[in-house]
Amino acid sequence: MIDVPKVEDLLETLEEALRLEIERRALENPLMIGIHSGGAWIAEALHRRLEIKEPLGKLDISFYRDDFSRIGMHPKVQTSQMSFKVDGRPILLIDDVFYTGRTVRAALNEIFDYGRPSAVVLGVLLERNGREIPLRPDCRGGALTLSKGQRIKLMGPNSLKLSMHTV
Repeated sequence: MIDVPKVEDLLETLEEALRLEIERRALENPLMIGIHSGGAWIAEALHRRLEIKEPLGKLDISFYRDDFSRIGMHPKVQTSQMSFKVDGRPILLIDDVFYTGRTVRAALNEIFDYGRPSAVVLGVLLERNGREIPLRPDCRGGALTLSKGQRIKLMGPNSLKLSMHTV
């Protein structure tokens, strides 16, 4: 039986890791973008905690995915909200669970359609095993090793909780 970590504990660890990475890279006035839907929920909390001045950006990467044949078309497509220019700005890209890397690849493609950021820092609440492409988070709240067929999902948005599922 795997212990499912508490979201609040993971958020605290991720917040501290992001603060350190912002300082290490000397990122001035970074923008924050959350990936719909779980990443956007995590980004909302981090946006407040890190006191980011610009509005929070949100991405729906549904049309940028490369794995429709495997996962099917996402039934609830939401609009991306990017009320700022990304050219030359550092970006904090936030997601809930990093798994294969395909969601992040799609998010990067969409961000670059808006412009060319000076840097992108990837922060995730939880990294799990199963990478399929050569991407890795810069900052994470925690890590979890799951067996084939096990999935972890962030439930929310009002009360954030991780839920384990077997498929």
